[in-house]
Amino acid sequence: MVKRFHIITFGCQMNEYDSSKIANILAPVGYIRTEEIKEADLILINTCNVREKAEQKVYSLLGRLKRFKQRNPSTLIGVGGCVAQQKGESLLHRVEYLDFVFGTHAFFDLPEILAELSNGTRRACYTDLHYRFEEDRNVQPVSACGTEVKGLITIMRGCNNFCTFCVVPYVRGREVSRSAKSILCEAKELLKAGIKEITVLGQNVNSYRSPDEHLGFSELLELMNGLEGLQRIRFTTSHPKDLSPSLVSAFGKLSKLCPHIHLPLQSGSNRILKRMNRRYTREDYLNKIEDLRNVCPDISITTDLIVGFPGETEADFQETLDVLHMVKFDGAFSFKYSDRVPAKAVRFKDKISEETKSRRLRSLQAIQKDITMERNIRFERRIERVLVESRNKKNPLQLTGRIAGNQIVNFEGTEDLIGQVVPIRIEEGLLHSLRGRPALINCQGGAP
Repeated sequence: MVKRFHIITFGCQMNEYDSSKIANILAPVGYIRTEEIKEADLILINTCNVREKAEQKVYSLLGRLKRFKQRNPSTLIGVGGCVAQQKGESLLHRVEYLDFVFGTHAFFDLPEILAELSNGTRRACYTDLHYRFEEDRNVQPVSACGTEVKGLITIMRGCNNFCTFCVVPYVRGREVSRSAKSILCEAKELLKAGIKEITVLGQNVNSYRSPDEHLGFSELLELMNGLEGLQRIRFTTSHPKDLSPSLVSAFGKLSKLCPHIHLPLQSGSNRILKRMNRRYTREDYLNKIEDLRNVCPDISITTDLIVGFPGETEADFQETLDVLHMVKFDGAFSFKYSDRVPAKAVRFKDKISEETKSRRLRSLQAIQKDITMERNIRFERRIERVLVESRNKKNPLQLTGRIAGNQIVNFEGTEDLIGQVVPIRIEEGLLHSLRGRPALINCQGGAP
């Protein structure tokens, strides 16, 4: 008998990838995905706890599911991902109507978990760190966000860095890389399905090292660059300490590698960077930015920033603002520091008040807003090649896509352009997107 499952995903692209994989993992045991929670025989929540706010959203959702469970007691509810890995059995004690918990390394075991539950096992926790990659289970590749234009491939998992603010090494485990052969096989399957752009993922993607072929990350990108039918390659997320000269040079020689890098700075103060255990200095970071722009002058650079890290003084914060003005990031994800057990910074005594953190965050975001506008305005009157992804959800008359630098472009056009790379004349740079119209030249595909 066919059963239906509904999945809610919090967090990063790797969680989106895992949630899409789950659909393929459950298909052979009779589950199909539904977007209607009321139709579901199984409800799964794929969680994130990198930020306190993301974790609280999970508990809020679980609270709303209580009435649903009371009305539908036969529906199974499972929590997976980072919160599940960290909290384990305590989640079962906190939420009495939760049926099972599965950690970051257990989602490939869902068929076996569900079989155990159907045989009478209840309120079970599966959080052993014994991750197996996709090739061990013959799971089909997935596209991103339900489209047939962009695809995701996780190439490594875990992290060895132990930044003092971060729980990833504790909930995702140590770094493990997939073989280049399996990655390329998955990429070819995506291309057969019509995918035009592939983003390779990892908690620290540029520390990738193939276990069999002894290839580094830049060599893997070079192999992917040679895949027939692939038009664009992206990757996320990078650690500045692992941004090698060969990866920098790849932006100048690989035609399909998009001129965009997300390179988390976190702080512009050397003192705070040391307390964060980031293992680079502000000077190291700025030198790498200079190297990137020497190789690829128009590269788009985005970043992550934390304000109010324990012990951050006004002088430390000003150093972060100084780096914003020097680098001129195309965009920045900025956050107030929050304790994340068991990360080391939880035990630091010199915490910053919420009022100060909020003030600093507002100041930083105001500056970055002006910089982002400045960076987006530079595209005006230029013709950019846009990979068209879908209809604009807010304005059905418009299509939406991205230029190679990852900026969103909205323009009026017909649905047959979806999946094509289209030349668009940019008419206006806005804060969160660009607005344009099709240029009067050949609109057929090609590399960015």
